Amino acid sequence: MKIAFTTSDRVHINAHFGWAREIDVYEISDNGYEFIETLTFEGDLKQDGNEDKVTPKLEALNDCTIVYVSAIGGTAAAKLIKKGVTPVKAKSDDDKIADILNKLVQTLKGNPPPWLRKALQQKPSNFEDDLEEEATV
Repeated sequence: MKIAFTTSDRVHINAHFGWAREIDVYEISDNGYEFIETLTFEGDLKQDGNEDKVTPKLEALNDCTIVYVSAIGGTAAAKLIKKGVTPVKAKSDDDKIADILNKLVQTLKGNPPPWLRKALQQKPSNFEDDLEEEATV
């Protein structure tokens, strides 16, 4: 599964979702994790009430299961959840991406907590899957 982190230094989870210029994406499993890419966003990201700044992020994170943030607005969080991406707030701006990834790998090896099991199972089906399902009914 893919996990994303809002970051300003590529080490810590220290960027607000709406204001983040960079979001690092990792592939993770119970065998470990691997860096995939850094998503970069331009424009006036600090403008409050500018919901257009969130749309490209929602689209870019569509195949992620979880996104870790230092903070996130209610509207953006609701839009992520609707797309099947679970936003998780870091405990502090000092939380390190590598530490969270290592904990997640260990958790996946054992018995994941209910919130993580739910996040793993809630990816919405895509349009083609819906059509295929309707055709077989």
